[in-house]
Amino acid sequence: MTLIEVLMIIAAIAVLAAMFLPALAAAKQKHSRIGCVNNLKEIDLAFRVWEGDNSDKLPMQFAVTNSDMMKLISSGNSYFFWQTISNELATPRILHCPEDTEHTEPTNNFLAGFNDAHISYFFNLDGNEADPQTILIGDDNLLVNGVRVRPGILNLSASNSIGWTKERHNGAGNIGLTDGSVQQVTSGGFKSALSTTNRLVIP
Repeated sequence: MTLIEVLMIIAAIAVLAAMFLPALAAAKQKHSRIGCVNNLKEIDLAFRVWEGDNSDKLPMQFAVTNSDMMKLISSGNSYFFWQTISNELATPRILHCPEDTEHTEPTNNFLAGFNDAHISYFFNLDGNEADPQTILIGDDNLLVNGVRVRPGILNLSASNSIGWTKERHNGAGNIGLTDGSVQQVTSGGFKSALSTTNRLVIP
């Protein structure tokens, strides 16, 4: 092969790489988004199993009536809630969104070293089954009135300016509803899904 032929082959490979790399990146992003949706579906299923074993009450209803749990949650320790239903969740890995670069992926242990630094999702203390479109869980990378939310209980209403940060899902976010569905929504979609009272627990 001559030098010109080698250079032509290298140029052809470079052109092909430039064509296929964006497609591979898009496929990877889609895979991550699907992984997040699957996580939320598994969490919702865990809620259903818990509900069946606890007088038809969702785990957040138990948390509201448990004063010790509420003290822990109010002080920014949401992981105690998830530890409470750890038998139903099976693994803490489903609490971590594949596109979340802020929190670290947990090990398979709900006890040793497990804390809010491993959790990507909020839960709604006011989630109940009276309205099947009530938000139960969702991505925690929220902006309220232009400010990134902080750990603890966030009282949220549709009158707030709500958005998603850009770090996951291209500025959108995933939410799980009482009816078991998971939706990817924009900021507007999130606001329209809010109910009258929404106390979101941010990890």
